[in-house]
Amino acid sequence: MAAAADLAFDPWDPAFVADPYPAYAELRARGRVIRYEPTDQWLVPRHADVSALLRDRRLGRTYQHRFTHEEFGRTAPPPEHEPFHTLNDHGMLDLEPPDHTRIRRLVSKAFTPRTVERLQPYVRGLADELVAKLVEAGGGDLLRDVAEPLPVAVIAEMLGIPEADRDRLRPWSADICGMYELNPPEETARRAVRASVEFSDYLRELIAERRKEPGDDLISGLIAAHDEGDRLTEQEMISTAVLLLNAGHEATVNATVNGWYALFRNPGQLAALRADHSLIPSAIEELMRYDTPLQLFERWVLEDIEIDGTTIPRGTEIAMLFGSANHDPEVFADPGRLDLTRADNPHISFSAGIHYCIGAPLARMELAASMTALLRRAPTLSLAAEPVRKPNFVIRGLEELSVQVG
Repeated sequence: MAAAADLAFDPWDPAFVADPYPAYAELRARGRVIRYEPTDQWLVPRHADVSALLRDRRLGRTYQHRFTHEEFGRTAPPPEHEPFHTLNDHGMLDLEPPDHTRIRRLVSKAFTPRTVERLQPYVRGLADELVAKLVEAGGGDLLRDVAEPLPVAVIAEMLGIPEADRDRLRPWSADICGMYELNPPEETARRAVRASVEFSDYLRELIAERRKEPGDDLISGLIAAHDEGDRLTEQEMISTAVLLLNAGHEATVNATVNGWYALFRNPGQLAALRADHSLIPSAIEELMRYDTPLQLFERWVLEDIEIDGTTIPRGTEIAMLFGSANHDPEVFADPGRLDLTRADNPHISFSAGIHYCIGAPLARMELAASMTALLRRAPTLSLAAEPVRKPNFVIRGLEELSVQVG
């Protein structure tokens, strides 16, 4: 076991957030598990360990299916945060079997390969339309003009969110996702609580409308499944919809801008991609590995486990460092080099085990659609200004990505 007191790992330092990868190399050199006092967690930086722990049922996204807060040695969240935790804790990402299994089985029907394939004309058409507007304007903010509206529209379309309401989704999502950062401040919690209340109230009204007039959408499908005996509480429906909206666009938005920023900083790789569009599938995997939008994923230790001779006791929390695992030289040759032709690429950006990202095929399709449209319609796309990184560490992205065409 190594101590973290003198490490360069500092998720609140803008310099670290700008480039955490040298600190990750230091962590991997220190050992397989490192106690990090500022967040009261055990950091796990190596790919083999992260991959194994994601599948280890002695860990859980929650502990409340087995223990009370007191039994687990934890303090209950403050009562004023309750709306956020009610919303968050009933989504399948933060549930364990059997509740996780029941909800995921129902939701997975909307993400079968056949269902996702049927969305392809819509996704490609929308990507082409968004990029055409960007080109016509001579450039703009790639985040605001392409990366954001595409996945928001797609997941909202799947869920049946009216087009007029969709501009409310991203601000709600951003405020809720602020709570996934390490040690979020109280102001972040207040925004998350407010967004949780507003988002939940909105969906409760939408569910009531769909009960009266069902449509060909996922919310209507969940209501129908409930009526046919696959029971979901109204809170589970609300939490599932919010999870799909948040997860269904947050990662794709950040993967898009992180990926294009990486391409602009590696002009040789960008030139190769422009010359050969058949590289798009492997390019997407490599860009997801190279600068993943989700840097850290947390799990509770439900039973004592041992890592490299160190006992990690029940009641503690493990922080699996996806960004570090994706740069582990034990798995990836020359991991700091962007290689769009990388063939052996077992990155874990979509997680693994029972919590593997249910929307991964859709995310890949959206990333391919926007990349294809940009390569075809804007072959001279270039960086117009150096972007500013968001201050967040766990969810890694940019404030904007200013580009120009021609």
